[in-house]
Amino acid sequence: MGMVVIESVIWLFAFMILFFILAQILKDNSIVDVAWGMGFMLVALTTFFRYSSPNPRKILLTTLIILWGFRLVIYILSRKKGEDYRYKAFREKWRRYFFTKSFFYIFIFQGILLLIIAYPIMMVNGSPALPLGIFDILGVVIFSVGFFFETAADYQMARFKKDPANKGKLMTQGLWQYSRHPNYFGEATTWWGIFCFALPFPYGWTTVIGPLLITFLLRFFSGVPMLEKKYQDREDFREYKKTTPVFFPLPRRSGPAKKTD
Repeated sequence: MGMVVIESVIWLFAFMILFFILAQILKDNSIVDVAWGMGFMLVALTTFFRYSSPNPRKILLTTLIILWGFRLVIYILSRKKGEDYRYKAFREKWRRYFFTKSFFYIFIFQGILLLIIAYPIMMVNGSPALPLGIFDILGVVIFSVGFFFETAADYQMARFKKDPANKGKLMTQGLWQYSRHPNYFGEATTWWGIFCFALPFPYGWTTVIGPLLITFLLRFFSGVPMLEKKYQDREDFREYKKTTPVFFPLPRRSGPAKKTD
C-alpha cells in the first residue's frame, strides 16, 4: 500500500498544479470543482493499471468511480457560468495574497482531501485479488442508492431552474421535499458504498476515514452550512427548514413549505 499512496500523491500533486495554472489563465478558481471529479478518476485508473492484475473487484470498483466522476464533471460543466460565487468571495477577501492562498487553500488542500477520501480505491486496486462476496454486493447496492439520489436531485434542480415560472422560488419538490440537500446525501452515500469494497482486505476497515471525511465535509463544513447561509434570510427557506430534514431523507414533519418569490 505504501507505493500506491506515494504514487497517488505524486499524480494528484501534478494534476492539481496543472489545474491551478489553468485556473490562473482562465481567472476562474472554481474549475477546481471539475478537477475534483476527475481527480478520483485519475486515482482509480492509475492504481488499476499500475498494481496487480485486473480482477472482478478492481474492474467493478473502477467502473463505478469512472461512472460517478464522469457524471459529476459533465454536470458541473453544464451549469458553469463563470467563476462560482464562493471563489469570487475568496478573490475579494484575499486580494494581494490571492495567488498564494489559492494554490494552497483551494488546490493543494482539496488535493489532500481527495487523497484521503480515495483511500478505499487505493486499498482495493493496490491489493491482491480476493473473491467477490457479500461486502461487494452491499457496496453496489449502497453506491446505487447514493448515485440515484445524487443524479435525480441534480436533474430535478436543473429542470426547476430552467422553468422561468420558478424564478425566485425555492425548490421543494421531488427528492427535495424529503431532504434539503438530497444531492449531498447521495454524494456521501456513494462513498459509503465504495468503502464496502475495501472491507474484505486486511485493515480494510481503516479506509472508513474516506466516507467519514466526505460526510463531515458535506454535512458540517463546505456543503450544507455554506449553502444554507446563502438562504438564511429568506422567509420561504425558514419555513422549509421547519418541515424538511436537513440531510437524511425522511417524510416531512408537517405541511408543505411555502413557495414565495
